Amino acid sequence: MPFVQPPADIPDISEILWAPTDEQRDAATMTAFLARAEHAADRAFPDYEAAWRWSVDEPEVFWVAIAEFFQIPFTTPPTRILVDDGMPGARWFEGATLNYAECVFQRAAADRPALLAASERRPLRPVTWADLRRDVARVAAGLRQLGVRPGDRVAAIVPNIPEAVVALLATASLGAIWSSCAPEFGARSIIDRLRQIEPTVLIAVDGYAFGGRSFDRIEVVEAVRAALPGLGRTVLIRDLDPGARLDGDDWIDWATLIDGGEAPVDLTFVPVPFDHPLWILFSSGTTGLPKAIVHGHGGVVLEHAKAVGLHLDVRPGDRLLWHTTTGWMMWNFLVGSLLVGGTPVLYDGSPGHPDLDTLWALAEVAAVTHLGASAAFLMACRKADLSPGPGHDLTRLRCIGSTGSPLAIEGFRWVYDAVGRDIRLDSLSGGTDVVSAFVGGSPTLPVRAGELSCRYLGARVQAFGEDGRPVRAGQTGELVLTAPMPSMPVGFWNDPEGSRYRESYFERFPGVWRHGDWIRFTPSGGAVIEGRSDSTLNRGGVRFGTSELYGVVDALPEIADCLVIGLEAPDGSYWMPLFVALRPGVALDDDLRARIAGAIRRELSPRHVPDEIIAVPAIPRTLTGKKMEVPVKRLLQGEPLDAVAAPGTTADPAALETFAVMGRERARG
Repeated sequence: MPFVQPPADIPDISEILWAPTDEQRDAATMTAFLARAEHAADRAFPDYEAAWRWSVDEPEVFWVAIAEFFQIPFTTPPTRILVDDGMPGARWFEGATLNYAECVFQRAAADRPALLAASERRPLRPVTWADLRRDVARVAAGLRQLGVRPGDRVAAIVPNIPEAVVALLATASLGAIWSSCAPEFGARSIIDRLRQIEPTVLIAVDGYAFGGRSFDRIEVVEAVRAALPGLGRTVLIRDLDPGARLDGDDWIDWATLIDGGEAPVDLTFVPVPFDHPLWILFSSGTTGLPKAIVHGHGGVVLEHAKAVGLHLDVRPGDRLLWHTTTGWMMWNFLVGSLLVGGTPVLYDGSPGHPDLDTLWALAEVAAVTHLGASAAFLMACRKADLSPGPGHDLTRLRCIGSTGSPLAIEGFRWVYDAVGRDIRLDSLSGGTDVVSAFVGGSPTLPVRAGELSCRYLGARVQAFGEDGRPVRAGQTGELVLTAPMPSMPVGFWNDPEGSRYRESYFERFPGVWRHGDWIRFTPSGGAVIEGRSDSTLNRGGVRFGTSELYGVVDALPEIADCLVIGLEAPDGSYWMPLFVALRPGVALDDDLRARIAGAIRRELSPRHVPDEIIAVPAIPRTLTGKKMEVPVKRLLQGEPLDAVAAPGTTADPAALETFAVMGRERARG
């Protein structure tokens, strides 16, 4: 596919908020890597664009350079680097064996902690590398005693605590497959995910704290266990109640798992093929059950070394605090900082309790070098008129990361006005699908208001129009990848023919990965993400689909039909209304609204609760019965009805007209 660059006569008028000094550029890991790459490639890279082009034009050379630069410990070296560059079907590093956990422990250092952890109820505490290795070895031994073998699934319902990292690394060391859900998920959400993958062992917490309140989850854990008939044993982490118990005798507590078996003299690692499953992450479930996305050991190791080590510029001894839950891919990304010698700073709790200063105060106490959060959090700090810079010693903070949704220009400016002028703001965008980013920042490039600075090395990102061709510079198009990346999914679980995988990414543009975001490239070589092109919802940086919410709302006897959408506003805010068509004789009063919201909160999570619940005469559907989520979203964004849906495609045209009227009213203010 041809590349489209901005014409030379298009002026670059975007506001530069930060630019690296010569000293900062020289200290960046990106600079060291590209200097070595120039030598290996026997060519000069006069600017970042030249380096990016080399990385996507010569992918085999590039990814070998990443493996060598970060000293990836292959047990068996590869015989071929890229067997087939088609999509789907590309196979990387054929013949290579390695283990994710071994790559992590290769970075162990006695002079710095492996982890730092804090929560709403506990102050910051370190976990040494010696302690981490001991606990991972013991948990691995315990899992073996519970029957876990390579390829088995170990599922977890856990918060962002050290036990989660220990369990992940222990699972990976055995060649087993990890999958986690956040404890605030309702039973239905968890069951929809874990029932697909049939775990051998479930690790679950008894409860969690959030926003100053404690939430007991024993009832949810019992419901999940009952829905997993093939489950062997459950391991209970007693985080809230030292006396918490589960029914029956097919469970043990975490302390017993660690101390009950004879731990090996040292931690051992099972070498696995490059694409052997490491973990299963779940999609948002827009059109059905959440897709069980499988990532391989090798692809994750290489991608996280590149993304965290080069683009985020996490160096040995740096400390990365990213507010996330174990149900969001950013938790896996956070743990990935271990692969480059970074120290993940884990925080379990609300970023707004007791107030929005919590994460900034933790960044000071933990001497954080990199602080990441959702764009919604940064905008909330701005709206609260927070000024973390003057109030805290953030002298070690070099970078603030933002993801989950596009950060408004006002959010960019707030960082430099209220936090610090010498901090690099790294706005990045990618997805669970590749457990990384496609576009983001580089420590060698300036930060411009409202822009993501560059396409990531090794990611051949373009913007396509409806005709499947690159759009002109400055125009908005579908974010696509026209070449494979090693961290693309190995496949979906229980999708032996690969049909769901192909339909998810390659149906629109055969042989090209369509991601579902609108993107526009700028004259500077940066990019602007302009929202989702599909119907996936995005609340507080956590993406989820509509189908699981529909399952809860449709079960209420008063509801005839429903539809939910999410709208990104220019100021960075997000509006998620739920539209309901009611049974005859039913009125939408405050009591019914409260019961709808309560059911959603109880069955799914607080993030699923809509901002408004609005009654409409009917929900628009296609002739084949599909809810018309994307057309409704476009109507509410002000697009005319004739541009949104062709005549004859709607079962009830009047249903769409209702939303067209709403859109016109919103446009008038």
